[in-house]
Amino acid sequence: MLKSRTPRRLASAVLLVMGGVVIFLAPEMWMGVLLLLIGVALEVAGIALERRPPR
Repeated sequence: MLKSRTPRRLASAVLLVMGGVVIFLAPEMWMGVLLLLIGVALEVAGIALERRPPR
């Protein structure tokens, strides 16, 4: 996917910020739970992308 460190870090930061925004804006209804899960998934993807060594 992304082999060099700079684009990977940039993509990771974007995913982390997007996940935080989605978590923050989730309403307190069933749709909010779905948005919360999507936000958590984005956060996890960002962290995994940052920690994954390049191939």
